[in-house]
Amino acid sequence: MAEPARERLLVIGGDAAGMSAASQARRRRGPDELEIVALERGSFTSYSACGIPYYVGGVVADADALIARTPAEFRERGIDVRLGREAVEIDPDRGRVRVRELDGGAERWEGYDHLMVATGAVPSRPDLPGADAAGVHGVQVLGDGIEIRRELEARAPRRAVVVGGGYIGLEMAEALVMRGVEVTLVDGAEQPMRTLDPDMGALVADALRGVGVRLRLGERVEGFDTEGGRVTAVRASGGVLPADLVILGLGVRPDSALADAAGIPVGPTGGIVTDRRMRTGAERVWAAGDCVETRHLVSGGPVAIALGTHANKQGRVAGINLGGGYATFPGVVGTAVSKICKVEVARTGLNEAEAAAAGFAALSATVQSTTRAGYHPGATAMRTKLVAERRTGRLLGAQIVGEEGAAKRVDGLAIALWNGMTVEEMTGLDLGYAPPFSPVWDPVLIAARKTAERIEEDMRGTAP
Repeated sequence: MAEPARERLLVIGGDAAGMSAASQARRRRGPDELEIVALERGSFTSYSACGIPYYVGGVVADADALIARTPAEFRERGIDVRLGREAVEIDPDRGRVRVRELDGGAERWEGYDHLMVATGAVPSRPDLPGADAAGVHGVQVLGDGIEIRRELEARAPRRAVVVGGGYIGLEMAEALVMRGVEVTLVDGAEQPMRTLDPDMGALVADALRGVGVRLRLGERVEGFDTEGGRVTAVRASGGVLPADLVILGLGVRPDSALADAAGIPVGPTGGIVTDRRMRTGAERVWAAGDCVETRHLVSGGPVAIALGTHANKQGRVAGINLGGGYATFPGVVGTAVSKICKVEVARTGLNEAEAAAAGFAALSATVQSTTRAGYHPGATAMRTKLVAERRTGRLLGAQIVGEEGAAKRVDGLAIALWNGMTVEEMTGLDLGYAPPFSPVWDPVLIAARKTAERIEEDMRGTAP
């Protein structure tokens, strides 16, 4: 009796989603049954992109510490990782991918029985004069972080301009402050971290100013001055900002161009459309990570959120299914945390503007509390804001800004969101208490109680 033919899984992208999928598939199907080839255009596999700012800032001493598993380790497990290989075309009809070797430019077609697309995201880069000058850096892959740190150590820049006030922009601003660099942050919005409501974003702005970051909010970047091919200044609508180093933190978008060109459906967010098992609209083609869109479990709409947590989970789901098992990815609630020097920032679900855009009639309540019992040494202020649906009281979102011990409280709020709890139900949550960790009334419970009271007042017509 003839042996069944060995199948081939081709993976495009060697970071979180792609290698999670490859690893899960390998656990379920051995090398004699499934050949796995992973194509990675960069020099690293399975690393923590979220750790890049901490490597740049010197909190993490060695870039190798950010690498979870090397290509050699994957090869030992029967996964053929090929670095410096860029996929340039997908041919779903023939089950093949055209691959270019970055060293030399040679091209060849690689066939597949199953294709895993994990192309990640691409950073937004302004189409402005001087944007490609030396000293202007995006922050997307580990190589970017290594290049920025090398420049900090070799050139010792005095002045840096960070363009963009999202998570990566703020974390890179902190990293540069820790390096002793004078930092100016430019953002077109009137507040940093626009995923927060303005009142909470104002607290983040105060924290940035408190560590010496100069904020130029509500300003557009119009170009970059250069000398000898190197950046010397950023031209903003409010004036010229001298700069020895520029960091672009303008966000990212799904890298779905390769899939789109192959006729694989892409959604309104720009992310590849998949079902709950991470299958695309093309036969035998799967996708996961920053290149896909997923469902927001509160708004019900499609979202593209570039986070390693989602990428790893989605890759795992795809790999289990590729290996013959069954798994699904249900969606996200949009939980994220960050730190700007001493200040921790967290959010989950929808903010007020997002709730309105999703069609909810919502109200909110904000409470000021402390991270520990007020009498306990080290107690610091934190502000918690909840957004809830009118009448039903269903929790729609939450935001937290505070110091040490504040941000991870968002996890309990994310669980409440996941399970569709109302703020009234949340007032009875059995949360842990001891003076070193919380006041006797945890800030989450205080915020839930105040929001529930607002819901009741609104029902009676007495809400302010």
